Parts: sequence; structure tokens; C-alpha cells
Amino acid sequence: MQVLPRRALNRSLLERNLLLERSDLPVTEAVEHVIGLQAQEPQEPYLGLSARLAGFDPTVASALLESRALVRILMMRRTVHLLSAPDALGLRTLHDPMLRRRMRGTLGPYLPGVDEHELAEACRPLLTEQPLGLTEAARRVADRWPGVEPRILGDACSTLLPLVQVPPRGLWRVSCPARCTTIDAWLGAEPPAIGAPGAIPAEEVVLRYLRAFGPAATADIRAWSGLTGLPQVLKALAPDLRTYRDERGRLLWDHPEGTIPDAHRPAPPRFLPAFDNALLGYDDRTRVVADEHRGISVAGARALLVDGGVAATWTDERDGDAAVLRVRRLAPFGSTRAERAVVAEGERVAAFLHPDAVSHEVVLPPQ
Repeated sequence: MQVLPRRALNRSLLERNLLLERSDLPVTEAVEHVIGLQAQEPQEPYLGLSARLAGFDPTVASALLESRALVRILMMRRTVHLLSAPDALGLRTLHDPMLRRRMRGTLGPYLPGVDEHELAEACRPLLTEQPLGLTEAARRVADRWPGVEPRILGDACSTLLPLVQVPPRGLWRVSCPARCTTIDAWLGAEPPAIGAPGAIPAEEVVLRYLRAFGPAATADIRAWSGLTGLPQVLKALAPDLRTYRDERGRLLWDHPEGTIPDAHRPAPPRFLPAFDNALLGYDDRTRVVADEHRGISVAGARALLVDGGVAATWTDERDGDAAVLRVRRLAPFGSTRAERAVVAEGERVAAFLHPDAVSHEVVLPPQ
């Protein structure tokens, strides 16, 4: 069985995740291709799309959110994702057991005596009637569970009911609190039962993951999705899948149409948003970030890819009429040419984030 070196896996990730070369895909198709963008930081999906799409216009994605073609919803790993409306509906029932399991693991000790069904049914009509903050909705029914914080009740409700966060939350360059409503009130349909028309089965989820992130081990798919039962799903798919080994000896699964790009293909710098799935999409993240820096992907730091790997973190700020990107190195960039490419891409990103700024500057610390 062919062994794929880390660099080959890196180039495969970059190519399939639209980071090796920007794509001309329409926004909704791109969001579906990567199976959503993590979005608990509301503005970060726009950065993720800008890194992946040629000529990306954030107002287009913002309009798609307003028109309900895109939605913000708890999904993979019980984190907020920006998904297409069909994916939000089609994936929700499959992910429901995982969402409830993770909610109980986090909130269970703080919900003494709370019946999940009763809580969901108490909040459902309130959130169906109009979008509300979750704590506000919970506060209206909290007298049933004295001693339980409304904040905790609301957080539990975000899992017990299929809810979406509605605009203006998540619109381009808009900052506001999250308000939620039921998915059927927003999209006019309930998430279909597993096996029903419109439901996305686990087998399709795995194939789509491999198309956008593969080749990958079972543990990688689990780390990205939070789903259980994957060995059985992969066993059913195995006759049609390609297989490899990585340098650790792990079995890697791949989409039947998956190809491995040239490991020596140049990779342009990319300024990634916080919590980008290119980093969070694996159990073994060494194809893109060294183990000693693994924590940045869950700490909310924005990552800079140089030659395909995380070489720095970055922040942006406004200094009067100047937009400034500040880079903190984690590893050498390798050459003066790479530094120039980082500066050029950084200036583009600064202009994207601050189009009204007079100047756009990238501040690199010394090597």
C-alpha cells in the first residue's frame, strides 16, 4: 500500500479545500464543497471564503444569509457553522445524537431535574413565533426550574431544538447579539428523518469529507464531525474507496475519484480565519500545523500558511486611516521571496477587511 508523506497530504488538503488555487465556484457551492465554515466568530467565514474564492465579494455571501440560502446553525462538533440551507436541513438529524451527547457532557451537571423534552417544548413556541436570544427565551420559562441559570437552559435549548441564528447576526461588517428561531420557521421545513428524502446519510457525509479533506483516517473524520459509528460506515464504503498509509502507519481512506497532487507544487500564502476547518478537520493535524502549535487551532488564533503549513498567527487593527496586519512568527518563512509573497497577500487581506482605509500595511517581525 502506498505511503503518503506529510507534504503530499498537505498539498492534497490545500487543493481539495480550495487553498492551493482560488476557485471560481459560486459562494453557495463553495460552502457546500467544504461542508460549511465554522462560524462562532461571525465575521470569520468571510475571511475563509476570501482565502478560497477568486474575486470573492463578501456582500454576496451576506445577501445569501439574508435570503436564507445560507444559514448559521450548530452542527459539526456542536459548533456554529455557516451552511447552505439544504445542508442545514439534511445534516441536522444525523448530527442530533452527537449534539445531545456533547450538550449533556458539558451542561448535564448544571441541569438538575430538567426534563429535556419539557424544556424543548416550553421554548419551541416562543422561538417559532419570533427570533429571540436564547437566554431571553429561557428566562420566560425558567420558573419551572428554579435554581437553574437561564443561560444554561438557553444553551441546552440550542441543541434540543433545531435552531438557526438569524440576521443581522453574521452579516458582513455587522456586530450584534445572536437571536435564534426554529429551522422550520426560518426555512419552511423540518429536518427530514434519517432515510427520508432530503436527509444526508452518513455515507454521503464521509464521501464529501474525503472529497474536501482526504485522504484521512477514521479518527480524522471523527474529529471533524463528532459522529460515532464511522467504522461501520467506512466498512460499507470500503470496496469503492482508495486507501493509503501515512508515515505513522495509519490507514487513510480516500474518495474514489480523489487524486494526490504533486507534493512539490508551490503553495501560496494564505491568511486563514480563526477556527478554520483546514486546521480543525483532523485528529492528526501535522499535515498543516506542527504538534507544538496545535493549540492555536482551538484558541481562536488566525493562522498564516506559508508553503502550506502554519508559520505564523496574525491580527488586524485600524490605526487612523491605516489598516495594519500584524504577524507573529511561529516558524521561518524560508526565503525573501516567501516574505514578499506574504506581504503581498497580507496587503490584499488588509484591503479586504478594511476597504475604506487609505493604506494597508503588513508588519513582519524580524526572522
